[in-house]
Amino acid sequence: MALQYTTEKQVAIAAVRRACALTSSVFNKLVKSETLTKGDKSPVTIADYSAQAVVNTILGRAFPVDPIVGEEDAADLRQEGAENLRNRIVDLCNEALTADLGLGDRAEWGLGPGQERTLDELLDAIDRGNDQGGPVGRRWTLDPIDGTKGFLRGGQYAICLALIVDGDVKLGVIGCPNLPVGDAESEDSQRGGIFTAVKGQGAEQISISGAKSTPVMIPSMEPGMLNLLESVEAAHADLAFNQQVSNSLGITRPPTRMDSQAKYACLARGDGVVYLRMPINALYQEKIWDHASGAVLVQEAGGVITDALGQPLNFGLGRTLGKNQGIVAAGKDVHGQVLAAVQRARSKASEATQ
Repeated sequence: MALQYTTEKQVAIAAVRRACALTSSVFNKLVKSETLTKGDKSPVTIADYSAQAVVNTILGRAFPVDPIVGEEDAADLRQEGAENLRNRIVDLCNEALTADLGLGDRAEWGLGPGQERTLDELLDAIDRGNDQGGPVGRRWTLDPIDGTKGFLRGGQYAICLALIVDGDVKLGVIGCPNLPVGDAESEDSQRGGIFTAVKGQGAEQISISGAKSTPVMIPSMEPGMLNLLESVEAAHADLAFNQQVSNSLGITRPPTRMDSQAKYACLARGDGVVYLRMPINALYQEKIWDHASGAVLVQEAGGVITDALGQPLNFGLGRTLGKNQGIVAAGKDVHGQVLAAVQRARSKASEATQ
């Protein structure tokens, strides 16, 4: 019996691999080599648009009727005064798309020498990410650069692509160009990997070239041996709340902090066995592109992912997770204990505000 989503997986890996190369090129050319004023985010803007254009171009050739829920649209790029930005994006996209075919690539996906795209074609590709999501049908969701601050400082960021069918995440691919090949704390000079999972088929870590593939699995671990994976930025998650949960569980190991869905990749291969994300603003609704790839990766690596109420994440509501409150992801043997600790901390916080 043939495995499901084999072609989708190949296409998604090819698209994310090209986007990884593109974003690394942007960092080397525009972040390291140019003098930026404080707060200048133009390199990440260029990388965001360019990565989305490349991924959507490839998806559009391979699966022309599939809609895409993307983070960006091309409205600002179409304005007067954006000529320099547009020119850079065209150059970067065509450099990525026309690179020689790599392992698993196919020319019919719009890849390889002679596959240049015009400005209008690339802008239209970006705008293919305007789907509003929903409970019925096939759709992709893309975060072209998750972890913009990590990208700008040369830290962790990720290109995240997932296939959702009838509200259920079937395939996730996370490209992590700066993640050490060994483990998150490693000083290993080898960096970069692509993490992928297909529902019911397990999870794996693939080298950027695609030449090496290793299954990943969350290890069993006692609560006292756990450590938390959490955001670098205090504005992105309630880190003080996370500390309360750690204290409740008797965790003594310091948290591993990094930007982006690279945290899901680290969880899947056992670098940290708990990922908590409790938003500062209780009204905040998580975007589906921030968690779809990571959710299926964690589940296929033997973990459990829910919100803080223990409810499954709902990817069939639209562009957000709706009423899902926070994220609790952990190995299946400790998820229940972590969730209970989260709920105790939430109860104490609620009592303190009454």
